[in-house]
Amino acid sequence: MLLEFKTKNYKSFADEMIFSMMPAPKQKGLDYSIQTEKIGSKLYKGLSSAVIYGPNASGKTNIIGAMDTMKAIVQRGNIRNSDMFFSPNAASSSLELIPNCNGGTNVPTVFSVKFIEASFLIEYSLEIELGEFMDKDFPRKIIEEKLVINGKEIYVRNDRLSINIPSLIKPYLNKGIKNNTSKLKDIAESSLNPTELFLNNGFKSIYTGRLFEIISEWFENKFVVIYRSDAIRTMRNFADPKEDTIYVEKILTEAARMFGVTSNTLGYKPTNKEDEVVLCSIFKNKNVAIAAEAFESYGTIRFINEFPLVINVMLNGGTLIMDEFDASIHPMALMNLINIFHNDDININHAQLIFNTHNPIFLNASLFRRDEIKFVERDDMTGNSSHYALSDFKTADGVRKGEDYMNNYFVNRYGAIKDIDFSDLFEKIISNKEEC
Repeated sequence: MLLEFKTKNYKSFADEMIFSMMPAPKQKGLDYSIQTEKIGSKLYKGLSSAVIYGPNASGKTNIIGAMDTMKAIVQRGNIRNSDMFFSPNAASSSLELIPNCNGGTNVPTVFSVKFIEASFLIEYSLEIELGEFMDKDFPRKIIEEKLVINGKEIYVRNDRLSINIPSLIKPYLNKGIKNNTSKLKDIAESSLNPTELFLNNGFKSIYTGRLFEIISEWFENKFVVIYRSDAIRTMRNFADPKEDTIYVEKILTEAARMFGVTSNTLGYKPTNKEDEVVLCSIFKNKNVAIAAEAFESYGTIRFINEFPLVINVMLNGGTLIMDEFDASIHPMALMNLINIFHNDDININHAQLIFNTHNPIFLNASLFRRDEIKFVERDDMTGNSSHYALSDFKTADGVRKGEDYMNNYFVNRYGAIKDIDFSDLFEKIISNKEEC
């Protein structure tokens, strides 16, 4: 369960941006969408969902991009560039694209995440020096790396290494290690590399591979970040896949029929690329199957590609973060999916959904709590983004339960909206054409 994500000096977010999935104080209503986890004697609460609003180019996608970039860095274990492009987010592999381009000074970039996994409250943070925007040759350096579990500092890495072994992690230590001896610390400190994470290297190999696996498993399989939803790759694993065989997906077909697909069955045909498949529409009466993209609507394809992701996080208790999750999908289907995340009887594994949107229908007090409605706006003078939640406003600003959030948003009570008028531009275009 994701509780909090922070970043600083990531693209348009020059200042610290805190994206909280913890309930704001003094918020009433929709209490069924609050998830609880007990760690020791403390009870932690998390939101089931969040929706992010803001005009085009405000920085909404930069929040998702920062999450995606931190995930990529942790997965590869270093702050060097990568030639492996698994994400359409170029900054996750070419880190010189990260620093804010308006400052012109060498400011460190910060990533920090707080989450609950395997009965641990885990806080992991990175402060890295990347130079200025587009400085490819800057000698990169990890300024600080910190791991805190259940409120206990496990290690802080900077030029030196400070490491502790509290009793809570002793059962997870590598074989043969009982205490944090000075000799062990010296070995770990000598393994430090300015561009490599201690988490993936010395901490894993010297101290505890099991704890590393818990953390890396969360980043790999439960922190599901889709930077661009139109770039989702269809992938499935099949045991010993057979050539020219189509594997029917019964659950997906049933969901697609509820969505509106009535004339055919859906299935996957393996390709010669590892784990990659082609989604097919199967016409049993004609005994033929064709690529779904050649027959189904764009909205149907979007739904079919997204639905397995929802199933995955529901079963595993993951957090699905997606750019424009709602694009081309009917509002009734979307609202039902959101209500599934809010349903305590179904969402028993504490799955979460976070997405950005331009669709105002989610500005609804009966669908989202005030602390689940987030905004991003960009300063026209500095070009920098800021982020806040509807719950940050006082009731005098029109955020009482039962208020018309949609109307208030469009009359600019909450900010994160831009008045756009192309009339003068088109008058100029037409005038220039007549002069020609």
